[in-house]
Amino acid sequence: MSPSTGPSSEPAGSAVAHPPTAVPRGPLPLKALETTAARPWPVRHLSPKIADYVAKMPPVWVEGQVLNVKRWNQMYFLTLRDTDVDMSVQVTLPAAAVLKVGGDAGVQDGAHLVVHARPTFHLKKGSLGLAGDEVRLVGAGELLARIEHLKGILAAEGLFDAARKRPLPFLPAVVGLVCAQQGDAEHDVVSTARARWPQVEIEIRRVTVQGAQAVPSVVGAIAELDADPRVEVIVVARGGGSFEDLLPFSNETLVRAAAACRTPLVSAIGHEKDSPVLDLVADFRASTPTAAAKRVVPDVGEERARVVQARARTRAAITQLLRHETERLTALRSRPVLAGPLTMLEPREREVRTLREVVRRALDRVVQSGSAEVDRLAAQVRALSPASTLERGYAVVQRVEDGAVVRSPNDVRAGDRLRLRVAQGEVGATVDSE
Repeated sequence: MSPSTGPSSEPAGSAVAHPPTAVPRGPLPLKALETTAARPWPVRHLSPKIADYVAKMPPVWVEGQVLNVKRWNQMYFLTLRDTDVDMSVQVTLPAAAVLKVGGDAGVQDGAHLVVHARPTFHLKKGSLGLAGDEVRLVGAGELLARIEHLKGILAAEGLFDAARKRPLPFLPAVVGLVCAQQGDAEHDVVSTARARWPQVEIEIRRVTVQGAQAVPSVVGAIAELDADPRVEVIVVARGGGSFEDLLPFSNETLVRAAAACRTPLVSAIGHEKDSPVLDLVADFRASTPTAAAKRVVPDVGEERARVVQARARTRAAITQLLRHETERLTALRSRPVLAGPLTMLEPREREVRTLREVVRRALDRVVQSGSAEVDRLAAQVRALSPASTLERGYAVVQRVEDGAVVRSPNDVRAGDRLRLRVAQGEVGATVDSE
């Protein structure tokens, strides 16, 4: 008998605590909207209702990646996983449907399937599943077509543009490496990088690079290295593989995560012939992991040789420049103008003095001649001046009323007032008779 519905089987005085006995609550609500905190549905009542609701759903075609394939008698049990988000569903398939697509060779971990199934709900586990009756393999041709379609979308968004490619650092102190948990890619990158520059530090993230867990593993590793301020460049490396093995590196979620990475990213997936979409959004595409290490980490021997060559060229250039300038300075110092700087000034000084003397003498002659001319003209003016005439006793007679000069007795009448201008001044007079 249940502890919540019957009496306890423990002896009296036992210290074991028991849950309180359930209180009858009357009939259960018929609809979900009628449930309350005081009148809830028990789980045993909820599960069948969900199962009934799910059973009413029509069959659906579902696509995903196969994971954890198992066979029991005439049934296949597998997990169908979404390649873009971390979501999966359990699927059961009859062996006859699986045999139509190649059996175990066709339906295996990592394969892409399209399953026709009816949704089911497991009452005891409370989980959703799919009961399939038909299955189809997604072939390489269709996958290629989807990849080309994705390329068109990303290209239209500008994620492949050369303008958004960031330059790789010349000498990164810390290099982030995303690689397989086991494989040659890590060895190729690390050994090549350390051989070229022993001081380089490599921050390694070993992840799953194949199968259903590849996309979230690689995306998480890229995000973790991108968040590390010490990491200056990230290398995503894998040592080749089949077309299906490299599909995660053409996944839209992974590609967009790489495009959003703020740290310069190098794609080293597969070999020269392999070209996943990650190569197109990466800041640099390397044909192999070894080529990526050579591009990211400079060779210390080559750099030292370049420094030595640069120093030698610089020294030779400076020596030649100094020699050339010394020769020019010697040539300039040997010229007469620099050997005796006053040689050019002394003739000019004498010429200036001579010209000054000539100008002074010419100016004296002009001044003397002008002075004599002024004296002669002054004598003529004095001789012709009325003042000289007045000095000899003559006078100028003018009528006072209009200032007219009297030249004839007829120019005046009796009573006119006159002004007599003599050498020493003026005298007034009045005409007595005509």
